[in-house]
Amino acid sequence: MEKQADFGYQRVPLTGKQALVNDVFRSVAPRYDLMNDLMSFGLHRAWKNALVLAIDPPRNRAFDLLDIAGGTGDVALRAVAAGGRLTQATVCDINPDMLTVGRERAKHRGLGKNVRFAEGNAEALPFADRSFDAAAVAFGIRNVPRIEMALAEAYRVLRIGGKFLCLEFSAVDVPGLDRLYDLYSFNIIPSLGRAVAGDAESYRYLVESIRRFPKPEAFSAMLRSAGFNRVSCRTMSGGIVALHCGWRL
Repeated sequence: MEKQADFGYQRVPLTGKQALVNDVFRSVAPRYDLMNDLMSFGLHRAWKNALVLAIDPPRNRAFDLLDIAGGTGDVALRAVAAGGRLTQATVCDINPDMLTVGRERAKHRGLGKNVRFAEGNAEALPFADRSFDAAAVAFGIRNVPRIEMALAEAYRVLRIGGKFLCLEFSAVDVPGLDRLYDLYSFNIIPSLGRAVAGDAESYRYLVESIRRFPKPEAFSAMLRSAGFNRVSCRTMSGGIVALHCGWRL
């Protein structure tokens, strides 16, 4: 029997999940960044700033960052702007439509020389062993069919002493806020998707995928199983998001 994977609340063949996810992000790519602002009331900017602060790109030496499932390059562009002139970032994403938007953004900001874009699967990264000083993924790991493979690949491409950072939606831990969050997520967000991006179903999937993602303790255990050391997790905004960190030592 073919293995199954979660696609939101649906169970689908494992081999078919990636195609379904690709269809979602092909649909939402043109309005993806605008929808992030609307859905999070702009909070995603503060969350990504916290991620870049944790990446801590140096200003006085070469630094190579891999932005896994980086889509439109939001994190990579922020990291390059925060680092010195020797900071380089590579955005790797399986969806060419998202990468096209990212390339245009990098060109518009004059950062095309410091940020490159590569089409690739997080489960089989097209980079050599020990190629990067840091690897990050923001709100993308939950869409990978085999998360454990993506974590193993992130570990593989990191240099000794490199760190992996993952910013992902988590479980709300404030009584009362959890019910309001569910009401907003399952009712308002799909309606926003329909009005702004012309696609309610893709945003319904994104909400459902958040609820299926492992809780912080379980994801930390997955990081340790992948070989990472000094694993830590910090929740933000009442548990809406969590920032995970692990080191290759």
